[in-house]
Amino acid sequence: MAEIKQVLVPDIGDYKDVSVIEVMVKVGDTLNAEDTLLTLETDKAAMDVPSPYAGVVKELHVEIGDKVSQGSLILVLECAEQIPPSEIPPAPPFAKGGVEAAAASASPATAVTQVATAQPPVAPPFFAKGGADSVPAASSPATTAQANAAQPPVVTPPLAKGGLGGDLAHASPAIRRFARELGVDIAQVKGSGEKGRATKDDVQNFVKAALAQPRTADKPTGGNGLQVLDMPVFDFAKFGAIEIQPLSRIQKISGANLHRNWVTIPHVTQFDEADITDMEAFRKQLGAEYAKQNIKITPLAFMLKAAAAALQAFPKFNASLDGENLILKQYINIGVAVDTPDGLVVPVLRDVDKKGIVQLAKELGEISAKARDKKITAADMQGGCFTISSLGGIGGTAFTPIINAPEVAILGVSRSSMKPVYQDGQFVPRLMLPLSVSYDHRVIDGAAAARFTAYLAKVLADLRRLAL
Repeated sequence: MAEIKQVLVPDIGDYKDVSVIEVMVKVGDTLNAEDTLLTLETDKAAMDVPSPYAGVVKELHVEIGDKVSQGSLILVLECAEQIPPSEIPPAPPFAKGGVEAAAASASPATAVTQVATAQPPVAPPFFAKGGADSVPAASSPATTAQANAAQPPVVTPPLAKGGLGGDLAHASPAIRRFARELGVDIAQVKGSGEKGRATKDDVQNFVKAALAQPRTADKPTGGNGLQVLDMPVFDFAKFGAIEIQPLSRIQKISGANLHRNWVTIPHVTQFDEADITDMEAFRKQLGAEYAKQNIKITPLAFMLKAAAAALQAFPKFNASLDGENLILKQYINIGVAVDTPDGLVVPVLRDVDKKGIVQLAKELGEISAKARDKKITAADMQGGCFTISSLGGIGGTAFTPIINAPEVAILGVSRSSMKPVYQDGQFVPRLMLPLSVSYDHRVIDGAAAARFTAYLAKVLADLRRLAL
């Protein structure tokens, strides 16, 4: 006996009003379980939403450009046969109950059952993090069942991009994605392919024509109240051959967040050096002991532990600014910038103050591999209190890291080097590590920043202080 099921947006972390950037199905399509229904894009990553069941699409309630949240209706699916509650797949790691719990506890006699997708979204990571909005709680099972019994789903046909009665532009999903990455409205591109279908060349020619058009900059504009002129537009092709290379999705998302953080937060950077000669000797000793367990003891594990101690000693660095209030956090979660082929992402290690160096090294290796394999989720990048960006494996002597809002400080680590240090009347070779701490001057003053950085350097120089 066929059963009608409503497929809802699953738990997507602390987000609401997430953009739908691609819809993979239409009314009448026959789906298999795990087939991708649509793609969502948060300010950190894009994620695919799979179908929890096989069946035929009877109603589609979303289109490209819509804003959805957890529990929003995606489509209505007619399944060939009812699956007993005992066979419903278990909740994914990121699920919090809510909608899926309601579906599992509903009566078998209920004609329409609400279900959330049963597989966590697989998405390219994304690095910069903004403030998290809370997601509305899902309806209770009883309320959902009564509402569905009283009122059947209403078919809402999606409107065309061109407006009421308009037609969608003809283009393949790949060309639509290419146009979206360039910021082009595919509906405005005149297609030259078969039956007027837009091609890659059509999109590129549209971009070139837009760049060639003169733009006026006779009055100040800009977001966030900044009175700045528009960036002048150049036709670089006039000066020689060029190649248009779209930014990756991570670069576009993180770039907008970094720009916002840089222009809205008054950054100041405090520089210092830490003598890590003894720490490095101890690290090599630990590394040899745990090599057989495939645990790589890196300097970053020691920095995480030292940073946690500094955050405990200086609580203002473990805070967030909320209007005229300062939110002091009683937990210490530290984000670590990870370099991936698509750009930087910042996974978060939780409760760093409660873990040992070996455990931190193990978790750091696991989360870094997860980020590089594009298996990281939005939940893995939420809840950070402080961020560490380490360039020690690449080089450099100092830099100014951009604060990862809503945090108020970030630690930048450059490459260590041997330097002559004057001690006890003579110069001795010591391994010195450059530290760069950027802080929000609205919350932290220069004296506090200098004390924080000096304390951090002192702990790195003598790890016995971690036991105090």
